[in-house]
Amino acid sequence: MNTTATPIDRTATSNLMPILSIGLLFFIFGFVTWLNGALIPFLQMVCELSEIEALFIAFCFYVAYVVMALPMAKILEKTGYQKGMSLGLVIIGVGCLLFVPAAMSQTFAIFLIAQFIVGSGLTILQTASNPFIVRLGSEESAAARIAFMGLLNKAAGVLAPMVFTAMVLGEFSGINQVQLASMDAATKAAQISKMSVQLVQPYLAMAVALLVLAYLFSLLKLPTIAQDETTSDTTESGQRITDFPHLILGAITLFFYVGVEVVAGDTIGLYGSSIGVANATSLTSFTMTAMVIGYVLGLILIPRVISQSHALLGSATLGAVLTVAITFASNSSTAISDVLWGWSGIQTLPNSITLIALLGLANAMVWPAVWPLALAGLGKLTPKGSAILIMGIAGGAILPMVYGGFSEWLDGQSAYWIMLPCYLFIGYYALWGHKKSQW
Repeated sequence: MNTTATPIDRTATSNLMPILSIGLLFFIFGFVTWLNGALIPFLQMVCELSEIEALFIAFCFYVAYVVMALPMAKILEKTGYQKGMSLGLVIIGVGCLLFVPAAMSQTFAIFLIAQFIVGSGLTILQTASNPFIVRLGSEESAAARIAFMGLLNKAAGVLAPMVFTAMVLGEFSGINQVQLASMDAATKAAQISKMSVQLVQPYLAMAVALLVLAYLFSLLKLPTIAQDETTSDTTESGQRITDFPHLILGAITLFFYVGVEVVAGDTIGLYGSSIGVANATSLTSFTMTAMVIGYVLGLILIPRVISQSHALLGSATLGAVLTVAITFASNSSTAISDVLWGWSGIQTLPNSITLIALLGLANAMVWPAVWPLALAGLGKLTPKGSAILIMGIAGGAILPMVYGGFSEWLDGQSAYWIMLPCYLFIGYYALWGHKKSQW
């Protein structure tokens, strides 16, 4: 990567187009990521999967972040930020193209390969665009730019399941596991075949759009950002990265956080389908809407009203309370959603599903609250500390699989108990873990 880059023009006018361009990428991150919430229950029906098999869709997607992080970082060193972003879009487009033969053959293994390729494309896209947006202007305004990107990301998460349901399911939007199970074998096979074919056109269109966008993105005249200076394994005082307990504990906290975030976003459709809720593939939109609300509240309140550590503790407490409530909630009564939004005409949901959606509110501010606490005092080791924290994304691959295992062992509702120790650890980090200066 070029290390003799020219300085960036810091004016708002010159940076407006680059910021909007990167904002489009963050919207794509959110759309592709939270499309999984609709894709998982859909493929469970189309490929006739158990819950734990269906959750391999999320596993293959998120494990790509861990497996491909270092290879993609090496590629980025050679291509630079802008070319790396274009390459990421191309890789995601290739993954989307692979959905076509997967859908035509109804072969689950091809779907999993496609998911891994899409996740790999997102890995290089995230690795390039996150530091780019931080450096695209003054340090004082970086938080505002990150907040704007985050809102675009979560807004895409609201839209993705609804768009998927409208474009892919269409007339079959009310179909769920309960209804399929009641059909005779011939009717069921015909229904599944029709549903599977519905994937072809939308994913083909997505692939073409991404490839065209990759080409257009390569033509943009974005500011050139120099590669960050490499750092040694030790600081001037001789400390190594493992000598910072608050960093390591922060990475574990993010592991649990990403895990519960993905469980809340990606299993709500599975569970809703299993109890016969209509439009189950769009249920992730409710979780993401709660996250958007939580994100906005955090931007308003932190640090004006509450500190980052107190916001983190509040998130952990709310998550723990909701987890306990989910396991005892009714699958027939819609009392909670009747009060919260039933008056608006929006679809009401069983109490258990509503409480899962509200986990989005609890999860919203964990990621932005943990990062500054975990990186505090690292100095020259900050880049390595950031890489350690990124590894926490592995929680999105592992914990949904744990949920799937418990779901088959117990039942879908009881399996949500696995989130309680996760929220308790997040609470520990908020109270004591982030203050720990030595082992």
